[in-house]
Amino acid sequence: MRLTHEPPAPRHRALMPLLIAGVVIVAVASLRLGPVTLSLDRLLAVVMGHGDPVATTILLDLRLPRTLIGLLVGAMLGLAGAVLQGYLRNPLAEPSVLGASNAAALGAVAAIYFGVAGWHPAMLPLLSIATGLVALLLLFTLAGRAESALTLILAGIAVSTLAGAGISLALNLSPNPFAAMEIMTWLMGSIENRSFDHVWIVLPCVIIGGALLLIDRRALDALTLGEDGARSLGVDLRRTRTRLLLGVAIGVGGAVSVSGSIGFIGLIVPHLVRPLTDRSPSAILLPSLLGGAILLVAADILVRLIPTTSELKLGVVTAFLGVPIFLLHLLRERRTW
Repeated sequence: MRLTHEPPAPRHRALMPLLIAGVVIVAVASLRLGPVTLSLDRLLAVVMGHGDPVATTILLDLRLPRTLIGLLVGAMLGLAGAVLQGYLRNPLAEPSVLGASNAAALGAVAAIYFGVAGWHPAMLPLLSIATGLVALLLLFTLAGRAESALTLILAGIAVSTLAGAGISLALNLSPNPFAAMEIMTWLMGSIENRSFDHVWIVLPCVIIGGALLLIDRRALDALTLGEDGARSLGVDLRRTRTRLLLGVAIGVGGAVSVSGSIGFIGLIVPHLVRPLTDRSPSAILLPSLLGGAILLVAADILVRLIPTTSELKLGVVTAFLGVPIFLLHLLRERRTW
């Protein structure tokens, strides 16, 4: 097993170039496509500083912030899913399944419900990060040292249910139907009508969270030998767990704070890229980061193009994509429970 800090070479050497090209393609498509299609000539004119007012407003005020947020949120969710699957040695692990996303959503809902979000733009992501961290700590406490996928999933269900109960309580006690509607709309997940203020909120969270998750590539590979094997190779499991907890809490909390609850990206993407690598946990981290960005932006383009009276919510689309993969692994793994 390769235990150096350099990730193992991918099975398909073109994987990373293709994923980078995919990011560029979906980003350009996101800037072009929507209720009003912008040609490449109009996009270039805006970039050069002499575009027409309509194209300038659409590109700079609406689509560019939305595209950047989609790339950042998708990248964070894809990376978090890959890290959690490697660390827990559980193919069903991802922030939503393990309750981290729901808990981060609970913090954001609390910020909206109590009006804390109006105090300062940073309050909503801070509460999301805090509740995400509490949820992951609770998850590992409930699961203990168990390596069983069933134990981890059940612990995640418990954490997710607790967070869901808190969200339901906020909806139940909301002072008026408009507040409840605002919370429900946010919970369905969307990056519509986002501005550069939201970009500056999520950007530092994704950078810090992503950096903390990428530090432990070597430890993730060592953990394929089990906890005792990882210790014998010099891995400090306590520090590794702390960094991973902080990385997921900060990154996912910041992402959820601007996008709402968007599930299953972290579940889908690692399974899509894994067959194209040597299958070691470290080898799928960067591909999952790029793949998550591609998938989320592509799903966002889809919700814009589907003809409906009102735009579909992004979390609904990603859930429909993720559920079949979740069920597939459930059917494959149920005999081991």
